[in-house]
This record gives sequence, structure tokens and C-alpha cells, in this order.
Amino acid sequence: MDLSRRTFLLGASAAAAGATLPSSSTFAQSLRDMSAYQRMYGPVDDDLYPIPGIELSRINPAFLRRVVQYDTTEAPGTIVVDPQSRYLYLVMRDGMAVRYGVGVGRSGFGWSGAATIKNKQEWPDWYPPKEMFAREPDLMEQMGELPGGLGMPGGPGNPLGARALYLWQGNKDTLYRIHGTFEPWTIGTNVSSGCIRMINQDAIDLYNHTPTGTKVVVLNAPSGRGKRDQTAARS
Repeated sequence: MDLSRRTFLLGASAAAAGATLPSSSTFAQSLRDMSAYQRMYGPVDDDLYPIPGIELSRINPAFLRRVVQYDTTEAPGTIVVDPQSRYLYLVMRDGMAVRYGVGVGRSGFGWSGAATIKNKQEWPDWYPPKEMFAREPDLMEQMGELPGGLGMPGGPGNPLGARALYLWQGNKDTLYRIHGTFEPWTIGTNVSSGCIRMINQDAIDLYNHTPTGTKVVVLNAPSGRGKRDQTAARS
């Protein structure tokens, strides 16, 4: 898979991905940048279910998708999740990466290590683990019998959102996912039960650029893994 900067900088998404939100830029440039983000995060009407546009005022602009300089020893195509900064990086060539804001595990639900994307699903069904039913017994009322067991069918009411990437370690399902959410205002926070949640529009973008077999590295917090995002401190 070609993960060069040129490959990603396509159309409106490209314009916004490389944009720097207003700080020292001119007012006119700020308007152009915001217009590009409005296109990137606008409504999606041609999917299996409609996806509403994002109210950008409810999201810290630092967590919107962009291309950044990112020094890492990981190979192009690798996904690196930094729970401390609440960013997910899709490593590209030439020291660059696509950076997405994410929501990560709240206290007591974090995890780290290397995994592989073994499966990808559009509008995935949700099968909560038994530990979650024990913590939140009211969830049982929302479940039904599905082909895979007790769960919730995919759709706008499903907490996995529009796309999900399933993380495995060897032959074992970690039960952790990278997935979309219909609660975009939670991006940039520690909110999940360990899964990595993304704005649905970003989850679709990552899904489209990520084949099965992709390596995923979730960094330890607070220390990183010999990497540096040279724009994060300015976001």
C-alpha cells in the first residue's frame, strides 16, 4: 500500500488534513481552513445509514484530522495510538503521518502493546463482554439474539459507530476495537472501556486506508516509544 504524502492529499480532505488552524495565520486563511474541515466532517448520505455532520464548535480543533510530521521507527502503514496525547497516527512515508484525535480508555481501562487488525466491519454488531454486563447490568435490556450471540445490531444507535477494526494478538481476540462513535464530543477524552473511539468520518477514512494484517501499536502512558509529533505541542 502506497502511504506517501501525495497519496493522502486528495480533494477536500487533503486541503484540511494539512491545514493549520488559526493561531498566527491570517483571517482569510482561517476561513479557508474551517471551510475545508466543514467539508471533511460534513454529513455522509451515501453510506448504509446516514451519518450527521459534525458540529465543529463542540470539538477541540487540535483533535481534527491532519497530516503531521511524525518521527517513528514503525514502518509505513502501521497504526500508532498514543493514549497520553489522545492521538492515533497512521504512519506514512518520509517522516509523515495522518493524525486523528481519539477517545481512549478511562482510568483502569487502559492497555498497551502490539496487535494486528484481523477483521474489519462496516456498521458492526456489538457484543459486549460478560465483564461489561457485570458492571452495567442495564445493558442487557438493549441486547438481542444475533448470529454471534447476545448483542446489539449495527446501526446509528450502536456504540461502535460506522466502522470497526478488530485487534488481535496472535490467535486471540483482545476484545479491543478501533471504532467510530456518534458522540464526537468525547474525542480527546478518557472515556471508553479500553477501545479507541474516533469521529465516524475519521473512522471511515482510516478504514479505507487500512487493510487486514495491519500492525497496531498502543503506546504506554506517559512515556512514548522513540517518536515525536512535531506539531502536537502547538495544537
